[in-house]
Amino acid sequence: MSTYRSFVALGDSFTEGMSDDLPDGTCRGWADLVADRLAAERSGFRYANLAIRGKLVRQIVDEQVDAAVAMKPDLVSFAGGMNDVLRPGCDVDAVTRKITEAAGALAGAGGRLMLFRVIDPTGRMRGSARLMPRITRLLSVVDALAAKHDAIVVDLFSEKVFDSPALWAEDRIHLNAEGHRRVAEATVRALGLPGSFDWTAPVPTAAPLSLASRVRADVRWARVHLSPWIGRRLTGRSSGDGRVAKLPVLTPR
Repeated sequence: MSTYRSFVALGDSFTEGMSDDLPDGTCRGWADLVADRLAAERSGFRYANLAIRGKLVRQIVDEQVDAAVAMKPDLVSFAGGMNDVLRPGCDVDAVTRKITEAAGALAGAGGRLMLFRVIDPTGRMRGSARLMPRITRLLSVVDALAAKHDAIVVDLFSEKVFDSPALWAEDRIHLNAEGHRRVAEATVRALGLPGSFDWTAPVPTAAPLSLASRVRADVRWARVHLSPWIGRRLTGRSSGDGRVAKLPVLTPR
């Protein structure tokens, strides 16, 4: 049985649950699924999700950490950095300093800290090998902080199941419902709870697309997803502008 009575999740679109869409237009995601599992383990369980899509690490730290600390949760998760890594001018030293700052504050609040080793993009995203020096730095700082603060680590980087396109949304950047379900299961296991399925099991693959179909899909992806992303970068806008956290206070689950 879980001993956690409360859980606060911090981060960006990964933790917000983007692309795990519900019929009412809201999103669910791995953190909500984990909260549901923890709630089933203990009556009176409460949950808050402060994550907002598009946030850089400095924004997560500056806008979410103090609020999380004030709630004094038994369990607090921090995941971020990939939005920074994807930007050409990423200052990885500044990113790792902010993650270190966040981990110290969250662990110092008295609850158990949970960190994530990010998903390896090289098996599914063309050109992402150039990002590996930055990603390696993120992994190193997560490992060091976990050792320092006795944090729980959810290791997604080491599992190749996330190479499967079947776990990703149409934008090729965010996990879909099945992807979030697998992250939730990995998290449940990391928390020491019994699992309900093998989250590392290979995903059934669809029949390969013809060359013409692949080209059409790539053209559509560039028009619908890549071009708007580039536009936001050039104008200093974010997909999270004007959005608020979906669950900003600890709420019974």
